[in-house]
Amino acid sequence: MTLALIALLPLLAAVITSCMKCGRRAAGVAIVAMLGSCGLALWAFGQAWGMELGKHATSDIPWLTVGTTTINFGFVLDPLTGVMAAMVTFVGLLIFIYSFGYMKDDKRMARFFCYLSLFASGMLGLILANNLLLLFMCWEIVGVASYLLISFWNHKPEAAAAGKKAFIVTRIGDIGFLIGILLAFKYTGTLTLYDGGNGLLDLASALKEVGHGIKSEEPGTLFTPEIAAIVSLLLFLGAVGKSGQLPLHVWLPDAMEGPTPVSALIHAATMVAAGVFLVARTMPIFEAGGTEMVVAWTGAVTALVAALIALGQYDIKRILAYSTVSQLGLMMVGLGVGGVAIGMFHLLTHAFFKALLFLGAGSIIHGCHEEQDIRKMGGIWKSMRVTSIAYLCGTAALVAFPFTSGFFSKDEVLAGAWTSSEPIFWIVAAASLLTAVYMIRQCLYVFTGSYRGENSPHESPWVMTVPLVILAVFALGLGAISKGTILNQLPRAQYEHNNFVIAVSVAVSLGGIVLGWMIYRGRKLGEDTDPLAIKSLREKLWFDEYYADTVGKLWSLAAIIAEQLNELLIFLRDMFVVLARGLSGAFAIGGDQKLIDVMAFDGLCDWLRSLGYAVTRPQNGFLPGYLRLIAIGTVVLGLVVFWIS
Repeated sequence: MTLALIALLPLLAAVITSCMKCGRRAAGVAIVAMLGSCGLALWAFGQAWGMELGKHATSDIPWLTVGTTTINFGFVLDPLTGVMAAMVTFVGLLIFIYSFGYMKDDKRMARFFCYLSLFASGMLGLILANNLLLLFMCWEIVGVASYLLISFWNHKPEAAAAGKKAFIVTRIGDIGFLIGILLAFKYTGTLTLYDGGNGLLDLASALKEVGHGIKSEEPGTLFTPEIAAIVSLLLFLGAVGKSGQLPLHVWLPDAMEGPTPVSALIHAATMVAAGVFLVARTMPIFEAGGTEMVVAWTGAVTALVAALIALGQYDIKRILAYSTVSQLGLMMVGLGVGGVAIGMFHLLTHAFFKALLFLGAGSIIHGCHEEQDIRKMGGIWKSMRVTSIAYLCGTAALVAFPFTSGFFSKDEVLAGAWTSSEPIFWIVAAASLLTAVYMIRQCLYVFTGSYRGENSPHESPWVMTVPLVILAVFALGLGAISKGTILNQLPRAQYEHNNFVIAVSVAVSLGGIVLGWMIYRGRKLGEDTDPLAIKSLREKLWFDEYYADTVGKLWSLAAIIAEQLNELLIFLRDMFVVLARGLSGAFAIGGDQKLIDVMAFDGLCDWLRSLGYAVTRPQNGFLPGYLRLIAIGTVVLGLVVFWIS
């Protein structure tokens, strides 16, 4: 019941705030509910962190019965659940508090906090679920809430379009996710993740051990490595959509059209992390099917491509958005080459420093009077010291500056990649180098020189800067504190962590910083041509245009064909209606009235009536007439007898 309350408190807050009009009161309800969830999540984290590796505590009740199969509704507590729930609620609480200051002048503030609470409830339910179907339901709640939040300022056409784009693109991945769920149920007979050895992940772990097909309790089901591979890839398709991996990454940068707290919530600890968490949760299926390297290669390519695109962007939030796509790729690499512990370690550190960067960007935008173009900033350091220091702390963690949290987690990803696949290792190293370059580029534009905007910037209120300071502390120190515990408490692969990997990790971080400084040293930022913002990078490698010219046109062609088919079907329908009307008229008039009524039924009746009348004419009751008929009959009979004889 305690686990259920972690997700139910934000849901209750969403219900209550949906009936409120006062934004401040709604914010208070949402923040108190999130604070309660955070307290319960930290308690659950303490309970889970003492568990042995591979142990789980589940709480299930019967939910649905399909034939002889019962689908349970329940929750699971293990180290993965504990660390994820604690991180989401803590970072989410800071974002809620920050939103109180950021949205204070918005007339729909109450509705905003209703959507935030619904979003948090769906994410927490997803984390706690011990059933794949329940996980998918919460997954869809997160998708709906993200659509509502991204398009919250729907008076802006860009925001409305971004919300629809996010919803539609992620649905593409969700189709694969749903098919994977149905296929898993078909071949295992269960959707419960852990069920005392009979759960879906229990069967996947057993399948990995034996290496060949195993029978499940459901009659006629056989779980094989081939089936596990197909199921894992379908589940991964859902993760690709939700976590913005190539080729379904195009929605995530456009999600910047929503309010900045939404960007922090979506791009840091919650929505985009859901795909990584799904892969981590179902990792036994990936291992049984041998598809871990598909995850790793997808993540590596995504990390490099997104880092390249970030080099050419000028919108401060869009740069961070592509950075998120790149870092999510590194998390996928960590899961593929190093196991759950490595991917989740980077997810955890990334949640704090990326939330810090997005909230810091929101503070900068707020202080610069809603300006987001870094070319129109500059000299922010002089008037926004707290925000600037906090933002630089987040930048240091993102570029993996030595001994920050990002350094420790990214170092583990590189070490796992070096052992598993050298090409992936060098791709990750290149992406890390580019990360340092584009972040130094951004910082030089924003913090150095003189202000290039119209109005003087100002520091944000304390309700916005206090969360920044708290997140900055975690961004700097969390990696060193949690490295040993997380890596030992979650499943991980065995890999070599040598001095060469450490040297490369330090070199790409410091080298990227130096390279970025050398490229922009002495330039008049905002006035001179940017050497890295070439057209292909500014245009995001034309992914949107490519999809518009291929998928978009195919979809338009399919729509035209469907419309023409619809018109043809309407014509055929009308033709058949006319034909049926004509046939029915022919049968009604020619068949029924003319043939049946006049000629058959009515005609026969008239003929019989006439015949009867003719027969009855001689029977008139007069004796002379009868004598004449007898005489005529006698003569006729005599003639017949004479003729015969």
